[in-house]
Amino acid sequence: MKLETFYRRAVAAGMERDPRGGDELRRLLGEEADRSAKLEKDEAEAYDRDRLFNPYADTRVLFGDPATEIRKVAVGIDMEVGEILLAHTLNRDRGEGIDLVVAHHPEGLALAQLHEVMKLQSDLLAAYGVNVSVAEQLMDKRIGEIERRLLPVNHDRAVDAARLLGLPMMCVHTPADNCVSSHLTALFERDKPARLKGLVELLRKIPEYRRAARRMAAPKIVSGSDNARCGRIFVDMTGGTEGSKNIYASHAASGVSTIVGMHLSEEALENAKKAHLNVVIAGHVSSDTLGLNLLFDELEKEERLEFVGVSGFERIRAAER
Repeated sequence: MKLETFYRRAVAAGMERDPRGGDELRRLLGEEADRSAKLEKDEAEAYDRDRLFNPYADTRVLFGDPATEIRKVAVGIDMEVGEILLAHTLNRDRGEGIDLVVAHHPEGLALAQLHEVMKLQSDLLAAYGVNVSVAEQLMDKRIGEIERRLLPVNHDRAVDAARLLGLPMMCVHTPADNCVSSHLTALFERDKPARLKGLVELLRKIPEYRRAARRMAAPKIVSGSDNARCGRIFVDMTGGTEGSKNIYASHAASGVSTIVGMHLSEEALENAKKAHLNVVIAGHVSSDTLGLNLLFDELEKEERLEFVGVSGFERIRAAER
């Protein structure tokens, strides 16, 4: 499989599971095409043309020839300089033949643009009944915070290491998060857990969460009790990073009773408790691993690849579920 094919299939898998739906994604890509056609010369020189087919600014090929043949992939949740050196060492000392390094969390220009994918959260909140103007205004504030936080970051450290060592590198963030979000949403809609204890038991049947439990990182109820009723469940696992800390009263008003997320800051958790919401933290690395595995299942439908799992990732195929 060529690197370009791997990349485009990953984007396509994310789009198929995007909560906004195909029509909205086509509209957004159409708007991007119109905008790109009107750029001034100096703007056009710096324009990222991947935006014309890829609606996820946090998912990019960061280094490498798109025509590179990919057979073995080193995949990790965080692939920093240390993990890049590890992949190089495995190739040099053990002859592993790693053709590509894949990070889940964004690096390089994808990290610099992370805030842009957070607009997805406004649409997801609106779909659950939150007033769209409330969702947009709260998210706009949060998006600004994340953009400013990322401005001084040294985005290219890991990418520079991959470039100097000649290792192709890419990151796949929101497409994988869309996969885990849609998977868990469908699971809860199908099995309809009545109480939080049952919801957690349902999660622990999934291999990624079961293995996380053996590493003392099991899904955990952080607001509510075992016997609290689940009510309407909101899966909060896509859209870049944690959303507005002030959205929880709106969640409660829209009819949501339980939030299932990867992680939650203390301030956000306190606000969720004030809104009398149940909160279950499924796990960060385990949820990211599940999302990547679901995405790779799609990529491997036509061609099987070899995977080297590092930095918290372990390849678990659909047949093992």
